[in-house]
Amino acid sequence: MTLFSQTKHPPFALGITHRWRLLLALLAGAFLPLAFAPVGFWPLSLLSPAVLLLLLQGCTPRRAFVLGWLFGLGQFGVGVSWLYESFTLFGGAVAPLAALITFIFAALVAIYLGLTTWLAQWVSGGGSLGGRLNSRQIAAFTGSWVFFEWLRGWVFSGFPWLDLGIAQTASPLGGFLPIVGEYGVSFIVVGLAGVLAWFVQRWVQAPRLVRGPALWLLGSLVFFLGLGSLLGRVAWTHPTASPLSVGIAQANVPQMQKFDPAFLNKTLQTYVSLTEQMGSVSLVIWPETAIPDVFSDLDWFKKLLDDRAKTHHQDFLVGAFTQDAQGRYYNTLVGVPDAVGLHRKAHLVPFSEYMPLRPIIDLFAGMIDIPMSDLTPGAPNQPLPQVQGIKVGASICYEADFARDIRKSLPAAGFLVNVSNDSWFGDSFAPHQNLQMAQVRALEFGRPMARATNTGISAFIDAQGRIVQKLGVNQQGVLVGSIQPDQGSTPFYWLQSWPIIVLSLLLLTGVAGFRLRKPYGR
Repeated sequence: MTLFSQTKHPPFALGITHRWRLLLALLAGAFLPLAFAPVGFWPLSLLSPAVLLLLLQGCTPRRAFVLGWLFGLGQFGVGVSWLYESFTLFGGAVAPLAALITFIFAALVAIYLGLTTWLAQWVSGGGSLGGRLNSRQIAAFTGSWVFFEWLRGWVFSGFPWLDLGIAQTASPLGGFLPIVGEYGVSFIVVGLAGVLAWFVQRWVQAPRLVRGPALWLLGSLVFFLGLGSLLGRVAWTHPTASPLSVGIAQANVPQMQKFDPAFLNKTLQTYVSLTEQMGSVSLVIWPETAIPDVFSDLDWFKKLLDDRAKTHHQDFLVGAFTQDAQGRYYNTLVGVPDAVGLHRKAHLVPFSEYMPLRPIIDLFAGMIDIPMSDLTPGAPNQPLPQVQGIKVGASICYEADFARDIRKSLPAAGFLVNVSNDSWFGDSFAPHQNLQMAQVRALEFGRPMARATNTGISAFIDAQGRIVQKLGVNQQGVLVGSIQPDQGSTPFYWLQSWPIIVLSLLLLTGVAGFRLRKPYGR
C-alpha cells in the first residue's frame, strides 16, 4: 500500500491514493476535538478542516461523502466518547452494548460531515478540476460546513457539540462571538482553513510561485486574528445595579448514590453544610437535581430553606424535580422563597430526560436503566426568576448549549445562571466541553454567568467569557464570588445567526449558478 498513486498528479491533489485519503480523513477528524476544551489547542480547528479540503481534491461527490463521513466519525468518535461512560457506569448497560450505541451515535452524527463534503463537491464541481483548489471550492466548502453545522443544532432537538466556533474561547477569533455568534465564527474559521489549504497545495505543486498564496494566507490571518483581538476588548454591555454576592455549592455526590433513597438525607445535609460555609451571600445556587426528589414531597426541607432564607436574607436557586396537577414531572430550578420564581427546563436531553424512538428503545428494556428519563418540557417562554430585584436568565444543563435558548431571557436578565449534572460523564471531555459552551453563551450575549454542577466543573464566568473561579471535576466545595449584573445587548442578540446562514446559502447558490452557467472543463 503506497501513499501516492503512480500518476502525474502531485501530492495533495490526485497524488494521494484513495485508501490513504480515507485513513487521513479519519485521523484529521479524530484530532479536531483537541481544539476544544480541555486541551484547547484551537489552531487544530483550522488545520483539520484544511486537511479535509485538501483530501477532497479531484474526488467525485460520492467519494467526497465517504471522506467527510470518516472525518465526522473520527471527530465525534473521539469528541463524544464520553457517551460510553454514561451508558456503562450510570446507565447500567453492558460494555459491548454501550460501545455499540456510542459507535452508532457517532456514525449517525458523522452523516452531517458526509453531507457537508458531498454538497460542497457537487456544487463546486470539484471532482472535475483535476485536483486544483480554487476560490469557488473554498466558498462552497465554507457555506456547506456552516449550513450543516447549523442544521445539526436543530434536527432532533439539536446536537451542537464540537461546532468550530465553540473552540475559539481562547482564540483571538473569540472576539467575533458577540457580533456574529457561534456559526459566524465557524464561517470565519472554515474560510481561513480554505485559504490555508490553498496555500499548502500551491506550495507543494509550485514552491517557487508561492509568494502570492503566502501573502493571502498571512494577510487573512493577521486581519482576522488582529481584528478579533481588538473586538475582544470591546464592552458591548454595561453594569446596572450593584454587584451581587453569590455562593455555589458543589457537593460531588456520586451519580450511583444520587437517586438512591437511602442517601437522600445525607445528600441534603451535605448541601446545607456547604451553604453554611458560604457566609452571608445574597444568592445561593445548588446544581441541577441537587435535590433528587419532587420538591413538594419534602415539606420539612422546604420549610428549612424558607426559614434560612428569612433569617440570613438569602435567596436560593436549587435544582429539583417538580410535579404539576396533572402528574407531569419537570426538571426545575426552584426559587426559595417562592417569590424568587422558578425555571422549568424546556429543552430536554434525548435518551436522558426523554426517550426518542421509544419503540426501538423498548427493545433494550432492562438493559439500560436511566432514572427520571420521561420528563415533560417546560413552557418555551417562562417568567424569569428574580433575585434581589434582578431578573435572572436561568438555564438547566443542555439549554446553555444553545444560543436560542439563552436569548429568550434577554435583554431583561442582568446575569445568567446555569445548573448542570455533569456527573453522568465522569472525568471525561464532556464537563470541559459543557463549560466551554457556557463561556460562549456569556460572550455572545455580554452577560456574566454563575454555573453550578454536581461534580464539576462549577464556575464564575464574566461577561467576556473568561473563567474567574472554578471547582474542578470530582471536587467538593463552594465558590463564593461577586456577579456584576449588566444591561444592554450585543450585536449578536439583534442579528442572531440568520445572516450567517443566509450568507452560507447564498455562497452555495452562487457557486452552483456559476458552475451551471460555465461548466468546468470547457
